[in-house]
Amino acid sequence: MLSHISYRWLQGVGVHCYTGAGGRTDASGKAVTNGREAVDATDFTADQYFHSLKNALRMDEIINGHAAIMDRFDPAKKIALIIDEWGIVVGDENSASYFYQQNSLRDALAAASTLNIFNNHCDRVRMANLAQITGVLRSLVLTSGDSLLLTPTYWVFDLFKVHQNAHSLVVKFNSPNYTFGDSQIPAVNISASRDSLGAIHISLVNLDPAKTVTVRTTVESLISKSVTGRILTSERFTDINTFGQPEKVKPAVFSGAKKQGGELVITLPPKSVVLLELK
Repeated sequence: MLSHISYRWLQGVGVHCYTGAGGRTDASGKAVTNGREAVDATDFTADQYFHSLKNALRMDEIINGHAAIMDRFDPAKKIALIIDEWGIVVGDENSASYFYQQNSLRDALAAASTLNIFNNHCDRVRMANLAQITGVLRSLVLTSGDSLLLTPTYWVFDLFKVHQNAHSLVVKFNSPNYTFGDSQIPAVNISASRDSLGAIHISLVNLDPAKTVTVRTTVESLISKSVTGRILTSERFTDINTFGQPEKVKPAVFSGAKKQGGELVITLPPKSVVLLELK
């Protein structure tokens, strides 16, 4: 029985957590699909875009719930919370491979927001495995014969790799709401870290597909730091990379951040992921 297992044999507790993209959720979190079990990978509405991202942000609530229970029995946080499979679930495509799936800017925004949540819970979440990596659901890479394609979500992981093996920092900021109908979610989410060389990296996501958001943040050791950045966005939240147009959604140089005293002021375009480096 589990009650007879010593804690010294337990290194982590696994949680399977996929993000439904099939429509609204009710007050209890149960999916309301309006007759559809999943949203198309490349053809979805503003309503479906909003509710996909709203569902993705529930990862914070899920981690908080599990962590609260774990903290009662493991206050020293010796046992890790492992999100052993995560990612957004969308509808099937007309493909020879049942699990083959395209990957849009919407999926990249969901992935970036989820990675920010993981970063901000790094005291408890010490492993998280995106499902999957190549050629299927939520892929970083799609293949066709001997050709290889980098998806928008790949570029999110490329931007966020600077947080690996770094020290987590607290960012103070206020986010406006992104409102759709009678529902709303925070438009902006953020995480930050300092690497072994002293450089500070801040990852920001603006989920609002129509509004530019200006964020003023305070981060420790901000003074005397130069600021550079990269941005991932595109014209439409349904935009994808294809073998005919493999670089439609790809990072570019970002110049929308500046220091004002002890604050950093960042102007985030709609539906964008931004990675800043301060050094």
